[in-house]
Amino acid sequence: MATNRRSFMKGAALGGAGVAATAASSLPAPAIAQERREWRMVTSWPRGLPGVGTGAERLAERITTMSEGRITVEVFAAGELVPALQVWDAVSDGTAQLGHDASYYHIGKTEGAAFYTAFPYGFTSDEITAWVTYGGGQELWDELYEPFNLRGFLAGNTGVQTFGWLREPINSVADLDGLRFRAPGNQGRVLGKLGVTVVVLPGGEIFPALQAGTIDGAEWVGPYNDLSFGLYQVCPYYYFPGYHEPGSALQMTVNREEYDSLPGDLQQLLRVAAEASNSNMTAEYNAYSGPALRTLVTEHGVQLNPLPEDVQLACGEASNEVLNEVYEDGDDITRRIIESYFQFRRDAVPWSRIGTQAYLNSRLLPFAYEITSG
Repeated sequence: MATNRRSFMKGAALGGAGVAATAASSLPAPAIAQERREWRMVTSWPRGLPGVGTGAERLAERITTMSEGRITVEVFAAGELVPALQVWDAVSDGTAQLGHDASYYHIGKTEGAAFYTAFPYGFTSDEITAWVTYGGGQELWDELYEPFNLRGFLAGNTGVQTFGWLREPINSVADLDGLRFRAPGNQGRVLGKLGVTVVVLPGGEIFPALQAGTIDGAEWVGPYNDLSFGLYQVCPYYYFPGYHEPGSALQMTVNREEYDSLPGDLQQLLRVAAEASNSNMTAEYNAYSGPALRTLVTEHGVQLNPLPEDVQLACGEASNEVLNEVYEDGDDITRRIIESYFQFRRDAVPWSRIGTQAYLNSRLLPFAYEITSG
C-alpha cells in the first residue's frame, strides 16, 4: 500500500510538472516576455536647443521610461538622419517611427496642418489645447493625417511669440516693403501681401543668413530661444506682439501603421507622454522667457518695441485675406477644420476677454503689490 502510494505521488508530481510546462508553453508570448521595439524619433530642432529641442528629447525619455523599455526611442536632431523640414516624410514612409516638429511646416502637404501649430490672430496656447482636446480638433486631425499614414498629437507649446528681429526699425507699413524676412507658414503669406520678400529657413540656418546679410530680419520663437541663438548679435531691434503665433503648438507624429500595431496600453502611453510634454514645455517657456527678455534688454542692449498700430492693423487685414483664400481653395477636410477652429474661437474669445485679458489689464493698474516686510 505504501509503495503504491509513493508511486502515485511521484507520478502525480511528474504529471503536474508536465501540465505546467504545457500550460506555460501555450501562453501567448507577451505573458512571458514583452515585445521590445526600438524606435527612431526625428526632429526639426538642433540638438540640445532649449525648449523645443530638449523637449523632444524629454518626450523620448518619457516614452522609454514609462514603457519600461518596451519602446526605446533614439532621437535624431535636425540633419542627423533627415533634414530639418523633412520630418513629415520620414515618419510617413517609416524611416522613423516618431517625429517632433511644427505642423505648419507642412502646408505644402495639406493646408489644414497649419491650424495645429498656429494661425495669425488665432488661438493662445490654452485655447488650442482646449480646441484639440474638447472641441473636436483631435478627431479632425486624425482624419486629416490618415491618408499620409500619420497620427498627430500635441506635444509642446512655446506660448505667445515675438514678431521678430530686424536690422533697421519699423516705423510704418511702408518700411515692410522690400524687406527680406524669415517667416514660416501663413505668416509668410501675410507679410508677402505687405511687400515683404519671405524666406523659409530651418532654425539652425537663421543666424548664418542674418550674419551674411542674405536676410534683413527673422522671427524665430521668443526670448528663451532667441537668446540662445544669439540673434541680438546681428539685429538690435526686437518687435512684439507675435500676432502670427499667439500659442504655437508642436506635434508628435507617429507612423500610423506602427501606432495601429501597438497594444492598447502602449497607444495610451504615447498619448499620455505627448500630453505631459505639451504641459511641461508650456511651463518651461513661461518660466524662462521673462528672465531671457530681461537679459536681452539689460545686458545686450536690445531695443524692444511694439509694432506700430498701422502695421498691426495691416497685418490683421492681410491675415483675414489669407484665411479666406485658404478656406476658398481648401479641400473638404481643410474647410471643416477651419470651420471648427473658428467656431471654437467664437466660443472661447468672450471668456478669454472677461477672464484672462480683463485680469491682465487689472494687474497693470497703479497699486503696490510687493513684499514690504522683512
